[in-house]
Amino acid sequence: MQKSEHNGVVLVLLAAILYSLGGVCIKIIPWSSMSINSGRNLISLVVIGVYLWRMGHRPRFNPWIGLGALAICGTNTLFTMANKMTTAANAIVLQFTAPIFVLLLTALVWRKLPRRGELVACGVVVLGVLCFFVDSLQAGGMAGNVVALLSGFSYAGVFLLQDMPDCDPISSVFWGNVCSAVIGLPWLVAERSVTATSLVSLVVLGVFQVGLAYILLTMGLARTSAVTASLVSGIEPILNPILVALIYHETIGGMSLLGAVIVIGGVVGYNVWKTKADAAQAVPDKS
Repeated sequence: MQKSEHNGVVLVLLAAILYSLGGVCIKIIPWSSMSINSGRNLISLVVIGVYLWRMGHRPRFNPWIGLGALAICGTNTLFTMANKMTTAANAIVLQFTAPIFVLLLTALVWRKLPRRGELVACGVVVLGVLCFFVDSLQAGGMAGNVVALLSGFSYAGVFLLQDMPDCDPISSVFWGNVCSAVIGLPWLVAERSVTATSLVSLVVLGVFQVGLAYILLTMGLARTSAVTASLVSGIEPILNPILVALIYHETIGGMSLLGAVIVIGGVVGYNVWKTKADAAQAVPDKS
């Protein structure tokens, strides 16, 4: 692994660790999901704005960047809503179905048919998702699981737009956070339960879990492949529910736990298979 790629892996890993703070901080703040999402994105805009200013990079805008901003806004908003409507474990693992949506959208939009291994991975992840819904039928939270699954679809849009024509990821992040902050502003100004704990948690979300995490992710993706980044990001759906369980004392049902293992195993297994398959294709045939 070259030094530049190694640095990219470290950046993506740090971003994933920061993203994992979302579940516990969102659970701690006793506000509506729209209020939390607006507040954290207002704070993140300061962080991202300073970064853009230091880099001398003025935010651009075009239809592709706008579409990327829409995907980011959807991901931010839906994930926050899901954390309030279902368990943090359900929310993050169901969002981690994004790579499967990438495969489906690639086949539908670009007519690129999936390989056998990709189809197997899709089947495994669908099985894991079904486990979550079986648990929800027993313990409630079905609506939250649906919202979490939609956040996975939106998150897939973020990854797909990296290779779109005239796309600028950090500009999409900036405008996506602007949209997230604006649409939740009416809920934010109406909040009355403002405590020190809430404010500290909101600052942690805005500065680290959104602002700095997005900056590190865009820097990391510029230095390493999407496959490697996806593998490294697999730490997020593991750390997120662990932190919530330790601090917020939230538990996960047996079927949901099984589903988490299946989904994470399916996505990570797919990425390992793809890495090996791509490496095998890159080796010239000496026969």
